Amino acid sequence: MNKASAMAVLQSRLDQLEMARQTAMNAQHTQSLTEISWGNQIRTYVLHPYRMVKDLRTNYEVSDPDSVLEGDLDGFILSFLSSSLDKNDEEH
Repeated sequence: MNKASAMAVLQSRLDQLEMARQTAMNAQHTQSLTEISWGNQIRTYVLHPYRMVKDLRTNYEVSDPDSVLEGDLDGFILSFLSSSLDKNDEEH
């Protein structure tokens, strides 16, 4: 009987610690988010008079917006990852 109540108390404390950890992680994630508003876009799409897609974070440009609109984002992803690695190298 004593062992069962001790295990229940222990499980309750572990659950409380896990909930506190999850809350802290959620708060940290929420803090890292930027406000979603005009001017915080990632890419610009120009379809007329010339055709171009530009990533504003990395200055990577593509002159074929149709492929980007169809889902070809590999160049943008690689460019962003490369710039992220460069920033991390500069910090360390």
